[in-house]
Amino acid sequence: MKKRFLLHFLPATLLLCSFSKRQVKQIAPRPNLMIVLVDQWRGQALGFLKNEPVMTPNLDRFASESRVLNQAVCNYPLCSPSRAMLMTGKYPMNNKVYSNVNSRTTPYGVELPENAVCWSDLLKEAGYSNGYIGKWHLDSPREPYIPTSNNKGAVAWNEWTPPGRRHGFDYWYAYGTYDDHMKPMYWDTKALRDGFHFVDQWGPEHETDKAIEFLDNKGNAYRDNSKPFSLVVSMNPPHSVYSKVPRKYYDLYKNIPLDSLIKDPDIPAEGTEMGDAYRRDIRYYYACMTGVDEQFGRLMSALKAGGMDKNTIVIFMADHGNCLGRHDEISKNTFYEESVRIPFIIKWAGHISPGIDQRALFSVVDIYPTILDLLGVNNLWKEYAEGKSFKKYFTGAGSTPVTPQYLIGNVNAADPSSGFRGIRAGNYKLIYERKGKTDQVYLFNLENDPFELKNLYPGGGNITIKLRERLEKWLVKAKDPFKIQH
Repeated sequence: MKKRFLLHFLPATLLLCSFSKRQVKQIAPRPNLMIVLVDQWRGQALGFLKNEPVMTPNLDRFASESRVLNQAVCNYPLCSPSRAMLMTGKYPMNNKVYSNVNSRTTPYGVELPENAVCWSDLLKEAGYSNGYIGKWHLDSPREPYIPTSNNKGAVAWNEWTPPGRRHGFDYWYAYGTYDDHMKPMYWDTKALRDGFHFVDQWGPEHETDKAIEFLDNKGNAYRDNSKPFSLVVSMNPPHSVYSKVPRKYYDLYKNIPLDSLIKDPDIPAEGTEMGDAYRRDIRYYYACMTGVDEQFGRLMSALKAGGMDKNTIVIFMADHGNCLGRHDEISKNTFYEESVRIPFIIKWAGHISPGIDQRALFSVVDIYPTILDLLGVNNLWKEYAEGKSFKKYFTGAGSTPVTPQYLIGNVNAADPSSGFRGIRAGNYKLIYERKGKTDQVYLFNLENDPFELKNLYPGGGNITIKLRERLEKWLVKAKDPFKIQH
């Protein structure tokens, strides 16, 4: 671990650690943390919400015991930028990950900086034993490229994460990014760059097996049993390739009439490119979700069997959503709700009361300060995070936060002023999308128009003016070079 994070700890629960100007406040008994992070799962697709006919019985049960933030968003709906915001609590221009991490963006320094202060670094300082399993996607590929299939084309994607770049995670069983879900590959904690291995098992199932081993911790082999733990289980599905899913999950959907899966008005018509793509993939997309749901149920059973369910904060979330063809968008990295909305479900037995919240405007950048605040290191996150802590809201000591959500996406690494920027406040969402030298402007009322079919701009009047002013102030604060054209 980096020397700047090395600390000496006093014994027992009177522990108070100091380092430079920072002090780590501890609580006893300190709760554990488990984040189940899935890829490309839109927030509308959960069985208990009854918006889409997807089968998620374990998540339905979990949600009934948890707080569900139904308006949670990813501020930049793309894999690497989302994961960097999750780890740093900073917006993309300040954490350096403003595009996907791959060989095309390497020349622009687009990757998680080694000296970034992640929440896992701070938990390591606070005496936590940290584990990471699955997809990471925050380290730039370098030559000679790792000999995996997604590094052999025009763009290389996959890379090993050396120990010095693991940000406080002691147990490591992960990869950069790799999409053959039926034959995934991993580096374990002690593996060198050429020491990766493949597994003949569906990725989420294998990762759940490894996570259960971490939780059981037989022989103290995976973590220090005397310490609280944090664990991230990062599953790739329902990321494409959607058809790479065990047949038993697809069979649950194969006989459902396609028309019953194609009801929403933002799905393009049959015979169009995106309309046909949606119809081709939707059964597989749901099948991946149902498979992940089963693995999530296994994780929750393991927590309970180990007597850890009462003192573990559990979060289920996605890095971003997926249009899958809706709005003529093939996937993510667009401003539509299917792309930016994510599932966010949090449980801490006896501390967070259950319920579905339709008002709280929660963002990925808020996760860093919130979890550190909940875990009792609340004197540290304020120094680093740009998001807002929701601790008081979650624990019943504060009102529902309705601070704006800021959106960014589709940025060309060579031109950080490109792409789109936006803001949501209340029911309104305002978007400026750079098209060459001009901006295409969108204003939606999400309460009256949840599928974003009616652009209210330029008739927005004072609503547009007020939202634009707030967005411009945020762009300055976020050191974002995007300039709104009046």
